[in-house]
Amino acid sequence: MSNDSVTSPSKASMPPSFSSTVGLSNLTTATWLSNSSSSSSSSEVEQKIWANDVTSRANYVYSVFAALGLVAGCFLLYSFVQTYRAQRWLAWLYRLLAAFCCLQLLLLLFSMHMLFNRPDYLKTTVLGCAALYFAIDATSLCGLLVLALMAYALTLDPPPNALLRKAWVCGVLVVLTSAVVSLLLAGLRRTDADLQDSTECYKDQVPVSYAATRLFLAVLVPYSLQFGLLICGLVRQWKTKGRFLSGSEEGPIYLTVTLLMLFCQLFYSVVLVRSAQQVLSDGGLAFVSVAEYVLYLGSSCSLLLVLFVHRPCRENLYTLFRQLRDCCQNPGRSQPNRNIIAPHIEITDTLQDIES
Repeated sequence: MSNDSVTSPSKASMPPSFSSTVGLSNLTTATWLSNSSSSSSSSEVEQKIWANDVTSRANYVYSVFAALGLVAGCFLLYSFVQTYRAQRWLAWLYRLLAAFCCLQLLLLLFSMHMLFNRPDYLKTTVLGCAALYFAIDATSLCGLLVLALMAYALTLDPPPNALLRKAWVCGVLVVLTSAVVSLLLAGLRRTDADLQDSTECYKDQVPVSYAATRLFLAVLVPYSLQFGLLICGLVRQWKTKGRFLSGSEEGPIYLTVTLLMLFCQLFYSVVLVRSAQQVLSDGGLAFVSVAEYVLYLGSSCSLLLVLFVHRPCRENLYTLFRQLRDCCQNPGRSQPNRNIIAPHIEITDTLQDIES
């Protein structure tokens, strides 16, 4: 028996309606799968576009505050230099405030990689990315430790011969502590890639150990130290009936700046911990980027607050405005303040004239 005689009965035994139903069912299933995949891909594209739009808008807003912060930081640096050149000496609190402003200005400069690359990320080597975030973590922690030293000076009012009132002691203590903590954080951000491999430098997907350690060592410990000093200052003021925060001009600006930095640092650290516990979608990555903008926004707003709240810096700004106004009101005059004395002739009678 040939093959045709074997297969022809099976084909003849299958009803035409059944074969057409199976073909229609397969076509319907393929069409549904195609529509489902296309709809899911289109929703992913829409979510990606929405996330990029949110990141770009946050980038535009931050660019305005970053520009204002850079201008304020440069003027503050100029003001501190002019004050030092005029007096040849700066008070301890004034030096700490100047150091804090310089660190916040440096943080703003580090944040430029976000302005120039977002919604994308900076493309560099693994070693370069690690060095960048090491510098950012170290500078941020240095600023918080300087605030802790300001709290120590304002609340306890140590004598001039105290060890922590020496500039080199404070500098070594702050730099070494920040470097050790930042090295620990850099080790927790370890990666299996080669150090010279090219990568996208981002801080969105980090290990939970890094995020939790950063929250504890770089935020909670410095602020616990500050709040402990403030409580000691309140108790000391209540017992001695003295003035809180030593009655200095740096007291109000310290309280304002430290509360602002607490909000920004705590917000970013909590978002970083939450994001490290899950796989982020495009919207989650955009939210972490916005939280990083908030972190750098604290530095910009701190510089603006120091410029407008601290009285010596504000007076220097007003002096500059007055000089610019005088230059604009007297254009082209080489000697605007010269007084021209009109000739005055006085005739007096002598004693001989009267007698004659």
